[in-house]
Amino acid sequence: MLKWIEATGRSEEAAVQNALEQLGLDRDSVSVEVLERAKNGFLGFGSSPAKVKVTYEVPDEVPQKTPAASTPTAPVKKEPTPSAPAPTVEAVPVPPAKAEELEDRVKDFLTGLLEQMGVQANIVIVPKEENGIFVTLEGSKLGALIGHRGETLDAIQQLTNYAVNRGRTHRVRVHIDAENYRAKREESLKRLANKVAAKVVKYRRNITLEPMNAYERHVIHESLQDYDDVITYSTGTEPNRRTVVAYSRGKHAY
Repeated sequence: MLKWIEATGRSEEAAVQNALEQLGLDRDSVSVEVLERAKNGFLGFGSSPAKVKVTYEVPDEVPQKTPAASTPTAPVKKEPTPSAPAPTVEAVPVPPAKAEELEDRVKDFLTGLLEQMGVQANIVIVPKEENGIFVTLEGSKLGALIGHRGETLDAIQQLTNYAVNRGRTHRVRVHIDAENYRAKREESLKRLANKVAAKVVKYRRNITLEPMNAYERHVIHESLQDYDDVITYSTGTEPNRRTVVAYSRGKHAY
């Protein structure tokens, strides 16, 4: 179910930020429509704030069923039965799996998956950070593992995360790369972001990018967060969610 709020600010970016703070969401989780652009006025006269409409999605409410009416029956008296007090059970926290056990689960799953795909690759596992594991698939001609714009690699990463975290209380994030694809893609996205932003400022019109996954949209947002006169937001639904690079004059004037 879609909901929306309106917010104002000294600039379009400030208005969007005010809305995000109220909702407790990040920019990629909402769609933004600029209702009124900010006006600077002259010597402080005639100025007006920017106004935006921020749309976000919330889970649909499940209607509660009304209990069916039942025929009243006469109460039956029962003698109370003495019972022993219930024993006190102390909750014992389940320790998280050791790093070696997690790495073995990742390697076992990927080994079987690669065999099913008919692809040979060395699986190199390195603990990246707390609660995270970085996996590099090494070998020759691994294009089949990457797929069009990394779609296959993203699917492998998603399946691995699901398999490793199934039944676990403490989740671990598994990052998977092949042929240094993600670093190359990130640099390509940064160049694209700056190129598009320059066009937006020059022609003073918004540009909507092609559909991207959440990680790629995040790279665009992060690359342009300090770019003068430009704001970014996402619109649409997965898998066709897109990033919009919008003109916002005077974004950093306050």
